[in-house]
Amino acid sequence: MELEQKFKQTLEKIKLNKKDKILVALSGGKDSTVTAYLLKKFGYNIEGFHINLSMGEYSKKCLEAVEKLCNNLGINLHIYNIKNEMGGSMCYIRTAIQTSHGKGLKNCAICGVIKKWIMNREARKLKVNKIATGHNLDDEAQTFLMNILKGSPQLSANSGAITRNVKDKKFITRIKPLFYIAENDIREYAKKKKLPVVFEHCPCAIDSYRIQIRQFTNSLSKKEKENIMKNFDKLSDKIQKLKSEDAELHYCEKCGEPSRKKICRMCEMIK
Repeated sequence: MELEQKFKQTLEKIKLNKKDKILVALSGGKDSTVTAYLLKKFGYNIEGFHINLSMGEYSKKCLEAVEKLCNNLGINLHIYNIKNEMGGSMCYIRTAIQTSHGKGLKNCAICGVIKKWIMNREARKLKVNKIATGHNLDDEAQTFLMNILKGSPQLSANSGAITRNVKDKKFITRIKPLFYIAENDIREYAKKKKLPVVFEHCPCAIDSYRIQIRQFTNSLSKKEKENIMKNFDKLSDKIQKLKSEDAELHYCEKCGEPSRKKICRMCEMIK
């Protein structure tokens, strides 16, 4: 099957070791579900990690799907309940941040920063070697185009099927096995394999710039999206050279987590 072959080729490209302990970030959606399913199928040592955002019925469906998947695959599942750990649901936290900082901060941007912060810290506690996420070809083409249109191509400097950050004991390397695989192909694969997936979109994803870019990339053919990422690969070394000094890895002065600045984005938001 073409999708499985591309998945294998990506793992070979990033030289993923089967001895590595890999934590798969599971949302309940098709992408992370297929990522976990195929990593397990190809014999990798994986465990699941789910952040329960406590967003009513939607979060309940996601948790049920993740629990069913991990049970079917026979893998450990670690659940981080944001309400218990941080004192409120993602909606509550997001609203508080927007009230404090103004409406300029979009829902998805806030959620993304918080989830990355949680994932890296918790993965370190679990002593894993890699974090696997479900980012696909469409996601990556959108991100690359967004950064170009914003006039900030250097923001793509660390992107790739494996992150290109400075090696650091506090930063867990992230891998994206679906980096070269189109979203529609993943959707069809998940349905064909009858995997437990929540296909509905997050109810809070309503105001991001990515949605506008997605509308454009959805009009492109799979070949055109592949060409965008082929060009990204060709330019990636040059983009690396655009990184400024503040892109170097520091430790946040407040929480101690890896950061590009003296205060990490997470702490800037929740101060």
